Amino acid sequence: MKHQNLENHGRIVIGFHGLTFLAIIVLLIGSIMSLVKSNEETLYTASLLVLIAVILLILSYYIRGFALKAQDRAIRAEEKLRYFILTGKAAPNELTTRQFIGLRFAPDDEFVELCKKAIKENLSEKDIKKSIKNWKADNYRV
Repeated sequence: MKHQNLENHGRIVIGFHGLTFLAIIVLLIGSIMSLVKSNEETLYTASLLVLIAVILLILSYYIRGFALKAQDRAIRAEEKLRYFILTGKAAPNELTTRQFIGLRFAPDDEFVELCKKAIKENLSEKDIKKSIKNWKADNYRV
């Protein structure tokens, strides 16, 4: 596996992000075309196909969003625990979930200082990632 860093840490799953999305878009376009060309006999079926395509599109958006939200909560809990292990103190409440998500790539020797810097300079997740000198890979995020 290639060494993970700022440029390549994002992950695209071709089957989900590409093929499934493309298939739903093709279904939506095809069903709309079928609805436009439908007559009185096929109007109901064509309408249902459009509805199914719209439902699949909405469903795929929320499925991904819910999974990411659950992972974000897990990352926040893990990084708060790591902060406690490294400092013996609770993590500062000023750190946002997005900041913790950026901090997960920081090795232990950079973590606490980056936490302080993130609070002091109100760093974004992206800015935190750019500040990391020795990237710690997170290969379990999907």
